Amino acid sequence: MDALESIPSDPTQNPCMSCGACCAFYRCSFYWAEADCAPGGTVPFALTEKMNDFRLSMQGMSGSSPRCAALLGDIGTSVRCSIYDLRSSVCRDFPYSWDGGVHNPRCDKARLAWQLPVLEPPSVPKNPETPDPTIRPFLPNAA
Repeated sequence: MDALESIPSDPTQNPCMSCGACCAFYRCSFYWAEADCAPGGTVPFALTEKMNDFRLSMQGMSGSSPRCAALLGDIGTSVRCSIYDLRSSVCRDFPYSWDGGVHNPRCDKARLAWQLPVLEPPSVPKNPETPDPTIRPFLPNAA
């Protein structure tokens, strides 16, 4: 199975598939032992660069126009992570805004930096059996 088959490809299920702003805005840095050069590490070491004795970052993230070397596609249109199943804990732990009902202002900040609209909270589905309180029933005059 391809590493990316586990990601929902429908942007309505995962808005990250049409965004990628965080991967081209925030520097992804993580503990060096997450790289595949360490036992149990998964992040391809060849795609990283050394920050200091303890931390690595993904290539492409240190300049004034950051973009993760693992990001493929066009930001705001269609993107994917070429190492999705191998990505660092920093990437795994970065939810899109409103994922699981939780707002992530850092997601909003990255999207706005790329002139993308912020994600809206999910709407609460209406129960067809519950009357809409804004609609008043017609009551004829009983004169």
